[in-house]
Amino acid sequence: MIEKQKFGNGTGVLRAFRALNCSMNGLRAAFRNESAFRQELALALFFIPFGLWIGDGATQKMFLIALVFLVLIVELLNSAVEAVVDRVGLEHHELSGRAKDLGSAAVMLCLFLTGVCFLYVSYLRFIA
Repeated sequence: MIEKQKFGNGTGVLRAFRALNCSMNGLRAAFRNESAFRQELALALFFIPFGLWIGDGATQKMFLIALVFLVLIVELLNSAVEAVVDRVGLEHHELSGRAKDLGSAAVMLCLFLTGVCFLYVSYLRFIA
């Protein structure tokens, strides 16, 4: 019989609950410590209902909502990269700066994609 790890996350349902707890801790930490996440969450509270309103059919509505969640997901990953870089050291280093800039660029591209898609669907709904 395989001995259970003393400090492991368990198995089955217990592991799922512990993983959920870790995820909730991450969301709380992002909300408390990351102003960009709070700003994007506030935008999500507007854009999710807006996407449900302007979307034509279930597929388009789900696509727009998924884009809003994608922005939040990419922001969380960017915040994770920044936290790890800051943990390693606060002194200026070219690679640390590059890592942070790449994360920021990912967020910017995600926001741009979301904006373009919302504008296009709005155009189809109100102008075309």
